[in-house]
Amino acid sequence: MASLASRTGFISGSFLSPRNAWRLPSRMCPFVSGIHQGRRFLQTARPKELRYTDTHLDTIFALSTHPGKAGIAVVRVSGPQAKTVLRTMTPASSPIPKARLAVTRRLQCPQTSDLLDKGMVLWFPGPRSFTGEDSVEFHCHGGKAVVDSILRGIGNVGPHVRLAEPGEFARRAFENNKLDLTEVEGLADLLNAETEAQRRLALRQADGGLRNLYDSWRTQLIKSMALIEALIDFGEDENIEDDVYDNVLEKVKLLHGEIKRHTEDDRCGEILRDGIHVTILGPPNAGKSSFLNYITKRQAAIVSPIPGTTRDVVEVSLDIGGYPILIGDTAGLRSSKDEIEMEGVRRAQDRIGTADINIAILPVNDFSGEGRVDPIVLDAIRRNPKTMVLVNKMDLLGKDADEIKRQIGSLLWPEQDHIESDQADKKSKEANRPPDTRHRLWAISCQTGVGIGDFLEDFIAILRDRFESSLTSSTSITQYRHRKHLENCLQSLEAFLSLGVDDVVLGAEELRHAASDLGRITGRVDVEEVLDVVFREFCIGK
Repeated sequence: MASLASRTGFISGSFLSPRNAWRLPSRMCPFVSGIHQGRRFLQTARPKELRYTDTHLDTIFALSTHPGKAGIAVVRVSGPQAKTVLRTMTPASSPIPKARLAVTRRLQCPQTSDLLDKGMVLWFPGPRSFTGEDSVEFHCHGGKAVVDSILRGIGNVGPHVRLAEPGEFARRAFENNKLDLTEVEGLADLLNAETEAQRRLALRQADGGLRNLYDSWRTQLIKSMALIEALIDFGEDENIEDDVYDNVLEKVKLLHGEIKRHTEDDRCGEILRDGIHVTILGPPNAGKSSFLNYITKRQAAIVSPIPGTTRDVVEVSLDIGGYPILIGDTAGLRSSKDEIEMEGVRRAQDRIGTADINIAILPVNDFSGEGRVDPIVLDAIRRNPKTMVLVNKMDLLGKDADEIKRQIGSLLWPEQDHIESDQADKKSKEANRPPDTRHRLWAISCQTGVGIGDFLEDFIAILRDRFESSLTSSTSITQYRHRKHLENCLQSLEAFLSLGVDDVVLGAEELRHAASDLGRITGRVDVEEVLDVVFREFCIGK
């Protein structure tokens, strides 16, 4: 997204001094980039050497809505002096409003009492606020000059009132136990969601589903650890049951099975969060770039009758049926002595191997007359079962499309029965399931658009079948960080299960490691090394 820094009320303006600039993390916000990142607002910014943990006495503020012209802008304030800011920015005769009740107020300059704007204010006394601290929201008109004046006024309230860093509101919510790390990450994903599927996925995570699951597992482990510790310390005591170890062993086995099943999800949540990688493959001049341009409704790739025009991967982001698609057009697959073209083929093959779904475009004329399909293309189709085959340029033939597809299917998969379109559609509808992609052909024409709409309908149905369970579940894994800790937890549990009662001390240590890894996902144990990474993904004001 292009930088909007030049239009933000708190990043640019005559009241900013470049000499007082301070640096923020380079990815602080999708709306602020380049040399405008980290500009200091008046004298309220903290020194560079201070960290979050040193500044909880500070009251922070920021524009929380999208910078630029808008009907309404929201400025958020949080911290011990939030009530002072509210009193200072409104007339002395105006009482503090009731908690969480929006009231109209005149917003004034703290020094001169000059009218800045008329708007609404909301008072959120802690701990019943987003951050857990006393908080205020000023809802003013969204013009740049108005927002600038409000921010400038708040910045002049006192020495410990300063502009918030990226994600600092969310970080304070985390440190005040209003959110755990999984909810924070879900909130960040919700703010960055670009498709309906990403919105649904992020909202469920932000609602605390993962937190509840992982806290439950960690509680079970802690109880098991307590029993093992009791066995170590009081094993000779007659009050300790003889079957304590066996009971713990059984519970750990059940827990290991639950976590194992949880991780066997084909990475659906992570794929949806990051985007479904789709690769278009096929021989040169098959119509791959034309297909990409048709579904994107723009000239995303160069189309030329000269074979080998595409030499590198051309990637485009799409929203297809509410699903985030990262579709890449690749170089035509064929044997060549041209080193540059073969480098393009190598990159195409790498992309094909790592794609979530492949779409093979084959020109129908490759199967007629003296035409033939290059062995490289055939190998790519047969080795990747997640490949959907589209036969292009059907407008060039006057023959029956189904007959052509039967002939092509027998050439592509000579030893197996391919699925004919009409039969597949009929069987899928009768069984109330999406179309089968295995040995399936779709007949299309990028020139006329015939068949592409039908293919996209089937494509969306296939995506829905694969990913819908992740969207309806409140416990989908969406982050590599989560998966890594879960895998570490499983390894510790497996190590415990491999030990016997004589190694109970080592077993207790393995359970402690397993509980620690679960705690690191939610932030229940020390995770200082990941906090900066998580929170700097937020915009200022969140």
